[in-house]
Amino acid sequence: MISRILLTCGEPAGIGPELVVPAMESGVDFAWIGDPRHLPQGTAYCEIVAPSDPVPAGQLPVLRHDFVAPVTPGRPDPANAQGVIEVIARAVELVMRGEAQAITTLPINKQVLKEGAAFAFPGHTEYLADLAGDVPVAMMLASTSVQPPCRVVPATIHIPLASVPAALTVDRLEQAIRITHAALIRDFGIVAPRLAVAGLNPHAGEGGAMGSEENSFIRPLLARLRGEGMDIAGPLPADTMFHANARSRYDAAICAYHDQALIPIKTLDFAGGVNVTLGLPFVRTSPDHGTAFDIAGQGVADATSTIAALRMAQDMARSRG
Repeated sequence: MISRILLTCGEPAGIGPELVVPAMESGVDFAWIGDPRHLPQGTAYCEIVAPSDPVPAGQLPVLRHDFVAPVTPGRPDPANAQGVIEVIARAVELVMRGEAQAITTLPINKQVLKEGAAFAFPGHTEYLADLAGDVPVAMMLASTSVQPPCRVVPATIHIPLASVPAALTVDRLEQAIRITHAALIRDFGIVAPRLAVAGLNPHAGEGGAMGSEENSFIRPLLARLRGEGMDIAGPLPADTMFHANARSRYDAAICAYHDQALIPIKTLDFAGGVNVTLGLPFVRTSPDHGTAFDIAGQGVADATSTIAALRMAQDMARSRG
C-alpha cells in the first residue's frame, strides 16, 4: 500500500529548507523533492529513485532535483524559478500515477516565478488545477489547534478587492459551495456537512440597505441548494460568523473574498492553519505562510504549520481510502 506523502521544496531561498528537518518529527512518512544541497548542514538524508523506496530509520528520503544556481537564504534567484515549477509538476505526476498518497507543498514566491520563468498562474492553487487537467478547485484554510474548528473557503481568491463584486457571480459561488460540500464528505469524513455562507456586504446587505447582492442572487441560490437537501445557512454577516459559538453551528464557511476568509483563521490559528486545495483528484495541503525571506537561514522558522499540513494530508488521504 502506498502511504508516503511528497513534500515539495518550494522556493529554496525561503524558509522551506529549514522546515524539513523538524517536519521529520511529525510522525508522517514523507519524501522531499528538491536539491539536497539546500538542506541544512548535517541533515541525514538518503537519495531514492521512487517515492516508495525504503530508507534507513531516521533519514530523510530525498527525490533529487538539481537547481541551476547557488542559493543564498533570503535572496531569491529567478534562475531557480524553473526548478521550483518542475518540482511541483513532478510531484503531481507521481501522485497521479499512484506512486504517492498525497502532496504537501512548501511556499513559493509568485513574483520570483514570474520573473524567472514567466509563471502564468496567480499561485499554487491555480497551477495544480491546471496540472490536474484544468479541474474546478477551491482554496480552503483549515485550523488544527482551535475548537470548534475554523474552515474557510473564499469564493474569489487572488483578485483586487475592487474586482470582487463583478467576480462573485452565482455560478462562481455555487461552484465553491458544491466543491466544499463534496470535499467535507470525501476528505474530512463528515457525512452530513453543515455550511455557512457569508454575505458580500456589511450586515449581509441589511435587507438591501447596504448592498443588493444578497437579495438578488445569494439568497435564491442558497434556497435552491437547500431544496436539494444541503444544510446551508446564510447569507450571514461576516463579522459575527467566527466566534466559537458561531463556528459550532457549521463545518465550513464560504466567504465572498480572500480577506473575509483569511483574516479570521489567521487570527484564530496563525501557526496551525493549513491551506488545502479542494476538488483535485489527489490530496494537496500546504502550510499557511509564505517564504519569509526576512528570517530565512536564521534557524528560527516555525514548522508548526508544515507539520500540521503533513498530518492533515495524511488524514485526508486515509479518508479517501
